[in-house]
Amino acid sequence: MAENGEGENMSILENKICQQIEYYFGDHNLPRDKFLKEQVKLDDGWVPLEIMIKFNRLSNLSKDFNVIIEALRKSKSGLMEISEDKTKIRRSPSKPLPEVNDQYKSAIKTRSVYIKGFPMDATLDDIKEWLEGKGSVENIQMRRTLNKTFKGSIFAVFDSAESAKTFREIPNQKYKDTELIVLLKEEYFTKKNEERKQNKAEAKAKAKQEKEEKQKQAEDAEMKSLDEKTGCLLKFSGDLEDQTCREDLHAVFSDHGEIKWIDFVRGAKEGIILFKDKAKEALDKAEEANNGNLQLRNRDVIWELLEGDAEKEALKKIMEGQQESLNKWKAKGHKFKGKGRGGKGTQGSQNKGKVQFQGKKIKFESEDEEGEENAKRGPASPKKRPLEENEKEEPASKQLKTENGAGDQ
Repeated sequence: MAENGEGENMSILENKICQQIEYYFGDHNLPRDKFLKEQVKLDDGWVPLEIMIKFNRLSNLSKDFNVIIEALRKSKSGLMEISEDKTKIRRSPSKPLPEVNDQYKSAIKTRSVYIKGFPMDATLDDIKEWLEGKGSVENIQMRRTLNKTFKGSIFAVFDSAESAKTFREIPNQKYKDTELIVLLKEEYFTKKNEERKQNKAEAKAKAKQEKEEKQKQAEDAEMKSLDEKTGCLLKFSGDLEDQTCREDLHAVFSDHGEIKWIDFVRGAKEGIILFKDKAKEALDKAEEANNGNLQLRNRDVIWELLEGDAEKEALKKIMEGQQESLNKWKAKGHKFKGKGRGGKGTQGSQNKGKVQFQGKKIKFESEDEEGEENAKRGPASPKKRPLEENEKEEPASKQLKTENGAGDQ
């Protein structure tokens, strides 16, 4: 086995060759260099120079075996050994790789420095040249994006924690004319964690603000919608017959005002009608048509125009009911075409289920057919709504269950 020389001067080229080969077999690169690790296993650690000169950075320095061997022979590090025939090299068995455990990683961190401010087109050689004379650097990791683009920052590992701190304390460090940010690696991660916490807090505050703004916009829109419907509500109450239904109300107002929604359940003693236009006009016309005696199924009714807070509360309740009906309809996978309870249906359904008056009773010729069609199309139109005792509530729909880049050679 050829011996390493001592006390012999090395040329610039020989020094670069030694640094590059010792980097390949060093503590930082060898454990993660899959190709080189496989080569090391083949022949008791020996790697032929024929293989080594295929590494780009070494081949760019020299492909001459004699030059490479001579450079390694002059190295004082003692890391590399040369075979007797001078065709192979290996890492000295007396300098085994350290065990990569938590203690080792922590030690590396204390010896590492974060440096930011290099131009994006800076090369590893540019950075190495800049670091010369600033301490003994074992490894330089150029930090890159996922697209392998240099970020302009590095992690430099010094030979000791003291060397790293000494470098960190050099004031006003610059690369050419650009001032650099220099932090110990531990300081860098502490700063990044604080920034992440701050960003998270800011994002949370922003989301809360956006939610509040949306809620305010929704409230404003609701109030605007309520304002647009002011004067359109008519309350009715009294000793109503148990069979009184929304169709009775449509029949009473059919020629006097368009009904948009009726908040009423069969058997109740009161309800509210939402007209498209002013409720007073519809009421006046209906009373005039009935000689001032507007009844439901021959029962006296109290008709009351809602105003103020009572009107707003009733409108909110109606709008919630409309939204609930729309959500149920959408949950079935259909497009909502109707106007809600008591509203107008689609035009294609106007010729079916016509209302016929026989005395005082309302009869629907095609109740069964109408119920089936409503299940397909949506709510029935005012003049052809099925009797409510035949209506069945649909079941609720079921709920659907590095930043750091790799090290450079």
